[in-house]
Amino acid sequence: MFTGTADGRIVKLENGEIETIARFGSGPCKTRDDEPTCGRPLGIRAGPNGTLFVVDAYKGLFEVNPQKRAVKLLLSSETPIEGKKMSFMNDLTVTRDGRKIYFTDSSSKWQRRDYLLLVMEGTDDGRLLEYDTMTKEVKVLLDQLQFPNGVQLSPEEDFVLVAETTMARIRRVYVSGLMKGGADMFVENMPGFPDNIRPSSSGGYWVAAATIRANPGFSALDFLSEKPSIKRMIFKLFSQETVMKFVPRYSLVLEISDSGAIRRSLHDPDGLVATYVSEAHEHDGHLYLGSFRSPFICRLSLQSV
Repeated sequence: MFTGTADGRIVKLENGEIETIARFGSGPCKTRDDEPTCGRPLGIRAGPNGTLFVVDAYKGLFEVNPQKRAVKLLLSSETPIEGKKMSFMNDLTVTRDGRKIYFTDSSSKWQRRDYLLLVMEGTDDGRLLEYDTMTKEVKVLLDQLQFPNGVQLSPEEDFVLVAETTMARIRRVYVSGLMKGGADMFVENMPGFPDNIRPSSSGGYWVAAATIRANPGFSALDFLSEKPSIKRMIFKLFSQETVMKFVPRYSLVLEISDSGAIRRSLHDPDGLVATYVSEAHEHDGHLYLGSFRSPFICRLSLQSV
């Protein structure tokens, strides 16, 4: 198994051992202010030839050879795309032949270390992009997205799903076939704020939600979405770490069918085990749960749920 860590590394987990195979930035990596130089690898996908495709929030798109520990920069985050910089590169999905990479840039204004400011401001400057590994060309497939996050190709590779975190919805963008270039809504008004999307063995998708929208009840994010002046005041008075203390520690994972219907849901209501879940990856009858704040990976047997 491979995962990215908060100190800017790609690590390999095998037989109880943890081994660093790549690092895109340089230390120190102790505080949020170190992130731009340290790097923060987020989305990771296996390529067709045994290499890994990785997106770093600050550095760009990379191809990593785990055996040789070789790192190749494919696309720098410093490269403006259609006149806009990429400030918060997030997740990616890759075609089976490794030719096309679809990835998200969550904002041209806010960096990953300021993700709460992006959430609270509700800006629509995020984009879904396509990178061609042969021609090196980059295309914008969809723009004006609010915190685009996880992405996932369909099994037939005819469309890409992209989560809009702050809108609690998933969009569908057609990348081949008769509907190529079109886009529609796959699922909306979700019970939680979606992060990464990954395939499920049922032919559907696993969607991780780091926290829920209170329903019935009071959702601070829904309430504040229509009151920008109050949001600005909150962040003048409190740090991001202080604000996080008021975010419900309710972790949610959804399995969604190929038509967008919720098949089942898995809950940790108090966040006692899996806090702030950002990804659910299915393998051999288990779900492996990653978190953007917890220093461990959880494994859940799907036989028991």
